[in-house]
Amino acid sequence: MVQQITRGIKISVDTTFEGTFYKNYKIHFAFGYRITIENQSKDSVQLTSRFWEIKDALNNTEIVEGEGVIGKKPVLKPGESHSYNSGCLLSSPFGAMKGHYNMVNFTSTRKFQVMIPGFKLSAPFALN
Repeated sequence: MVQQITRGIKISVDTTFEGTFYKNYKIHFAFGYRITIENQSKDSVQLTSRFWEIKDALNNTEIVEGEGVIGKKPVLKPGESHSYNSGCLLSSPFGAMKGHYNMVNFTSTRKFQVMIPGFKLSAPFALN
């Protein structure tokens, strides 16, 4: 598990390898991840959007941006947390992801970014 705190918002990430499959005559490596967003600040905040940079071992990079997370824009009061599961497909058994969430502080109405710590994706069978 990797963790990082930005402006009182703690992000924790756990990853899993989900398996391989063929699609369009090409092998894909499926990875899952669970993210927990914990509000350790004194203000209520809302997650409005996300930005991801996903890289594989073949030097392919995919940028993913969008509203909320899995169709939700969670509001977190002080002490509350929100967890969700998602995943990605890579063309290699190794990769990495990093990014940020765009959030708004309800007390100050200011927008701010919360960093998602970089984490590695690796298929267990490919490890030395």
